[in-house]
Amino acid sequence: MKTKVAIIGYGNIGRAVEQALQVADDMELVGIYHHNDDMSAVQADVAVLCTPTREVPAFAEKLLARGICTVDSFDIHTQIVELRRRLMPQAKDHKAVSIIAAGWDPGSDSMVRALLQAIAPKGLTYTNFGPGRSMGHTVAAKAIAGVKDALSMTIPLGSGVHRRMVYVVLEDGADFATVEKNLLADDYFAHDETHVVQVNSIDELNNVAHGVNLVRSGVSGTTHNQRFEFNMEINNPALTGQVLVACARAAHRLTAEQRYGTYTMIEIAPVYMLPGDDEMWVGKLV
Repeated sequence: MKTKVAIIGYGNIGRAVEQALQVADDMELVGIYHHNDDMSAVQADVAVLCTPTREVPAFAEKLLARGICTVDSFDIHTQIVELRRRLMPQAKDHKAVSIIAAGWDPGSDSMVRALLQAIAPKGLTYTNFGPGRSMGHTVAAKAIAGVKDALSMTIPLGSGVHRRMVYVVLEDGADFATVEKNLLADDYFAHDETHVVQVNSIDELNNVAHGVNLVRSGVSGTTHNQRFEFNMEINNPALTGQVLVACARAAHRLTAEQRYGTYTMIEIAPVYMLPGDDEMWVGKLV
C-alpha cells in the first residue's frame, strides 16, 4: 500500500517535494495545502511541512494532534534540540512520528558528521557551505519589515566560517538603515559576518545552486592523521525536497513499527529512507 503524503506550503520546497513524489512509486500525493488553509482538512499518512522554519512548530503540533506524521526541514541549528523536546510528547501521545531538521544541512550532512564522529572520535569537523543561496536565510530576510524581496548568499571563508551577503529590495518608503539593523539582529544572521546590500531587483542575481565541503581530521583509536572529506554541489530546493520525501517514507515505517516520537535523521537507519526490501538493499549497498 502506498504512503499517502500531503504537502503543506507550496513555494520552492513544496514544488520540489511534489516532483520527488512523482517519481516515488511507493508514495502518493493526496493534497497540497497553503499556509492559511485549515489543517483539519488534511487527510494523509505523512504531512511534509514546506513552510518557513519559524512556522514549523505550530503546524507540526496541529497535525500530530490528529495522528498525522510530519516531516520538516527546520534549519535553525541552535533550536533543534528544543523543537525535538517540544514535539516529542505530542507525537507519542497521538501515536505518530515527527522527523525534524530533515534537509541537507541540518539533515543528510548531519548523518555524514555523525558517521565521521564515530570512526574518528577525537578531532575537528569543519562544514563549509556555498557559495550559494541559503533558502532559510533568504526567507528570514524577506520577513524583515520594509523588505519587498531578498536574496541571502552564503560565502565560505574556510574552517566553518561564513560570510552572508544579503541583497534586499525595499518597500516604498522603507528606511535602509532600519532594515539593516533589524536584519543583522535576527538570529539567522547575528552569528556570522553579514553584509546587507540594497538593490533594485533580485531576479538578475537569483541562483538556487549551493554546495558543501565537509572536512574532519581526527584520531581512530590511537592513530592520528585520519582525514575525511565530503563534497557536493547541488540544486538547493531539489535536494531538500528529495530528503523530505525519503524521510516521509521513514516516518511511515517507524509508525507502522509503533516507534512513535520525534526523530532527527542521525537517529534513523538509512535503509528506512529507501523503498523496498531491506535485504535487497543490504545485498546492493553493503
